[in-house]
Amino acid sequence: MDILEGLDPEQREVALAVRGPVCVLAGAGTGKTRAITHRIAYAVRTGVVEPQSVLAVTFTTRAAAELRHRLRALGAPGVQARTFHAAALRQLGYFWPMVIGGRMPQVIESKLPLLAEVSRGVRGGVDRGELKDLAAEIEWAKVVQVGPEDYPAAAAKARRTPPLPPEEVARLYAAYEERRRERHLIDFETILELTAAMIAEHPEVAARIRGQYRYFVVDEYQDVNPLQKLLLDAWLGGRDDLCVVGDPNQTIYSFTGATPHYLTGFSAEFPSATVIRLVRTYRSTPQVVSLANRVIAGSPHRMELVSQRPDGPEPVFTEYDDETAEARGVAHTIKRLIERGVPAKEIAVLFRVNAQSEAYEQALGEAGVPYVLHGLERFFERPEVRQAMVLLRGAARAAEPEPLAPAVHAILGGIGLTPEPPTGGTARERWESLKALAELAEDMAVQGAGLPEFVAELERRAAEQHAPSVEGVTLASLHAAKGLEWDAVFLVGLTEGMLPIVHAETPEQIEEERRLLYVGITRAREHLHLSWALARSPGGRRSRRPSRFLDGLTRSARAVREERPARFARGPRQAGPVLCRICGRTLVKAAEQKLGRCLTCPADYDEELLARLKAWRAKVAKEAKVPAYVVFTDLTLQAIAERVPRSEEELLAIAGIGRAKLDRYGEAVLGLCRAEDTFTGE
Repeated sequence: MDILEGLDPEQREVALAVRGPVCVLAGAGTGKTRAITHRIAYAVRTGVVEPQSVLAVTFTTRAAAELRHRLRALGAPGVQARTFHAAALRQLGYFWPMVIGGRMPQVIESKLPLLAEVSRGVRGGVDRGELKDLAAEIEWAKVVQVGPEDYPAAAAKARRTPPLPPEEVARLYAAYEERRRERHLIDFETILELTAAMIAEHPEVAARIRGQYRYFVVDEYQDVNPLQKLLLDAWLGGRDDLCVVGDPNQTIYSFTGATPHYLTGFSAEFPSATVIRLVRTYRSTPQVVSLANRVIAGSPHRMELVSQRPDGPEPVFTEYDDETAEARGVAHTIKRLIERGVPAKEIAVLFRVNAQSEAYEQALGEAGVPYVLHGLERFFERPEVRQAMVLLRGAARAAEPEPLAPAVHAILGGIGLTPEPPTGGTARERWESLKALAELAEDMAVQGAGLPEFVAELERRAAEQHAPSVEGVTLASLHAAKGLEWDAVFLVGLTEGMLPIVHAETPEQIEEERRLLYVGITRAREHLHLSWALARSPGGRRSRRPSRFLDGLTRSARAVREERPARFARGPRQAGPVLCRICGRTLVKAAEQKLGRCLTCPADYDEELLARLKAWRAKVAKEAKVPAYVVFTDLTLQAIAERVPRSEEELLAIAGIGRAKLDRYGEAVLGLCRAEDTFTGE
């Protein structure tokens, strides 16, 4: 096998640069993983380095698994590819008995339980939202090497916005560290600190580690933080056989302590470094790439990407009167794409903050489009997945074998997997996790696998963080979307105050927000839609402005507005704000507008009618072989039961019921409401 075969000229240059220091500046979709794996394999093949002397460092377990898989295929199976934390923990565990003695501290996977405990003693407790923000603030302080006593000054200098007054954060930080040490516990940051300290303070440990690893590769180098750099320098011990790969224009995690300065300053740190730029992108069409280049044109580290794909459609810019109209317009366009053959799983709606997802969950559900919420939490670390794994392992040890799919459905049904999904929120995310496991079991059952084989596959995937997929449009934040790609991407809510986010004040923070848009654009292979709304709710004051990052990229807002479908020009039909039919308050939330009342106002409805509607929906969904919410969401059925429409006009007045659903289901629903239907659910 010719390892260099099939590489483009720049990728080939990377592969041939087998001695460090090497800096690879790789634009989005330019094949950086291909380049660095071929470099390692070529170095091994030509005898430059033994495979066991290579340490390739990534930021995710899945990326490490992908590197190992590719290297095995290229004939270099002995190379170590790990995350910073996995490599450090392995070394710490090995040397702890020798240099420290006694039992190694237990690793805690979350700071929240310990923080909740100490917060009750320091300030009487903190709510869960504040606890998460507090944990993130302590993680930032630890990775930038700031102790509790220095936190207030450091936070002020860095323009942090902590969830509590800085002095209180410092007290809780100090109490957390004290309690952690008392309990003989270590967190992820402490793993890196202790490993670096062990190498610095114990020459015999340094000699062993540096003797083992002589050849280093670090991926996503723009996301390295000071603590990781400290450990990397300890591993290197003054040597320079280091290859780093990254894109400064994809630096979007500065709030966690990551900094692109190590990447952009690589040549200053290593004056003899070879610097190679990968600019041929194989992911996106020339039209998408052209827009990405224009967005990032002012960056000091700008690289002009060159698409290697055929032409595709021009990016579409759309302005809406309000957020409800925007969500419905996006859902309508997505439905048309699916009808034209684009798989739902190859479509994504990306937003700046997770709170924006609610309107799109609602609109997609009303349009009958399945969707998946993609969060930041790793799949196999979710509580429901852990619970399922425990139950599945226990069942796999049972003596009696049984068909895989029914067995898995029975187990997961006991912990929340239902035939139809909940309407949204945490319950929806939990359901999606269980549904993904069930669908993987169904796929493996076709191949003849049993429960033991299924559990073994889950164990392998958990080790590699290779989550199963669910068919549906992806809803995700821009941060969560990094590293992913889809055929069609919708970037929504692109207004001042949202992108850039309102609390981005400094020039550096503003530029990071611009990079966030760049990352979003470069997730799209072919179809790209960008949109914004002038008001928050129907009838509201249209005072919002499109994001400054769109300046010069679109034609006039009027031209864009005139080209969009008229049915989405103004959202709901009413001319003014939507008022609660019980208390008269203006309704803002989509769920309230659908019900026609505040969620806190009392609901008066016929429970028997709601039960009949749900039974009818289940039957229709079963016959059509679609999830029940594709017919009508729970919220829509609730609204029908509360309003009891007697005519087509009254049914159409309920938000989310359009002409298509009226034609398909109107007669049956109205019959149920008039108590003329004798449906029994049989």
